[in-house]
Amino acid sequence: MKIPFDNSYATLPDAFYGRLDPTPVKDPKLLAWNADLAALLGIEGDDQDELAQIFGGNQVPSGAAPLAQLYAGHQFGNFNPQLGDGRAILLGEVVGRDGVRRDIQLKGSGPTPYSRMGDGRAWLGPVLREYVISEAMHALGVPTTRALAAVSTGEPVLRETGPLPGGIVTRVAQSHLRVGTFQVFAHRGETENLKALTDYAIARHYPDADGPLDLLRAVCAAQAELIAQWMSFGFIHGVMNTDNCSISGETIDYGPCAFMDAFHQGRVFSSIDRQGRYAYGNQPQIAVWNMAQLATSLLQQMDDKEAAVEEATEIVHGMPDLLEAAWLRRFTAKIGISSPKPEDVDLINELLGLMQSDGADFANTFRALCKDDARDQFANREAYDAWARIWRLRIDNEPDPFANMQSANPAVIPRNHRIEQMIEAAVEGDMAPFERLTAALATPFAETDPELQRPPTEDEIVPATFCGT
Repeated sequence: MKIPFDNSYATLPDAFYGRLDPTPVKDPKLLAWNADLAALLGIEGDDQDELAQIFGGNQVPSGAAPLAQLYAGHQFGNFNPQLGDGRAILLGEVVGRDGVRRDIQLKGSGPTPYSRMGDGRAWLGPVLREYVISEAMHALGVPTTRALAAVSTGEPVLRETGPLPGGIVTRVAQSHLRVGTFQVFAHRGETENLKALTDYAIARHYPDADGPLDLLRAVCAAQAELIAQWMSFGFIHGVMNTDNCSISGETIDYGPCAFMDAFHQGRVFSSIDRQGRYAYGNQPQIAVWNMAQLATSLLQQMDDKEAAVEEATEIVHGMPDLLEAAWLRRFTAKIGISSPKPEDVDLINELLGLMQSDGADFANTFRALCKDDARDQFANREAYDAWARIWRLRIDNEPDPFANMQSANPAVIPRNHRIEQMIEAAVEGDMAPFERLTAALATPFAETDPELQRPPTEDEIVPATFCGT
């Protein structure tokens, strides 16, 4: 196998990471291989046994520079001064055939200097969840880390419920730089490392940015677009800590994430989010909060702090407007409007209010709108009819609105009950549900598998999701 490594992060000072190889596993078996992504990355070779050995952590490929990255982070609002990759190893980077530099990282590959008493492993459920959902997000057009491989380890992983089958997912990202990467050096007062990190982030992600505050401006814009996309598909990240907030503007860390079935602004699935901090409707303000933490960190390297604070404050305070504009563009597209107007906010919010009061299914309601056939999604049909009359008048002069809506409203999403059924089957050695899901989710706007569009029955509802650590 040939992986065209071209490593840059490993050239940064030693304070940025700990160098170590993945911990070998007993009996790695390849469960999934993303051949299209491998081709994009310029990876050559498809021997199943060799893939299992490399992406199971038993064989370090030529040109790799394995390391675990250091970072800090606010977790549910509480600052932890040192986190880092506790169960992940960055093998290295490649420049793909599209000219984009990306990380290749093993997740679940054993303990690191940052494991904090953890075992450094992942069990098979979260591995397959991340593979399926991250690839689904990519197919939806949402910036995201991607999944290259999934491997079973042949070793048990001990969790609260007892021993579970182990697994490793290979994650690909434009980088794994997080808000927390900046926070760790700012908190320590390591100004030179903070400057080096800032220069590296600008060169890698935003080469047109002119200094730290321009970097902040670019990251705020990227995050605003990302959050609007999440919300337009009913996605709840579930753990929007600053260590899970990517500088590149990609979705990172598919732990207790979920797509909504019945719509509710306050919907929470994450088992550890007991206060609803990261509920669906709270995600925009949390994104702003995260950017404020990035601003605070970046300011530590500025010579004229007073002027820099004023400019950084202006940038962060401008982010809600960016979020609202991005949200409006995404949601007007979902109801067939190509040129949004400020008053369209009320039209959208009225529909969402009806959906919330009736418990209407998020994905199916918007998909039904594509055929002007959403009435049956509502219990209060008279209220929907009243809204629909105003909506039809609004889109009357739009060019082919129903056809355009189909590219904004997926037919199939990775529903929680389907993910859980897939995991249960995989644990028993049956990968057919996994293969069915990945096939359908690769073309989410096509109605290729109508059964996967069905919301859960009452006994299929998944009330909570878990991070897997």
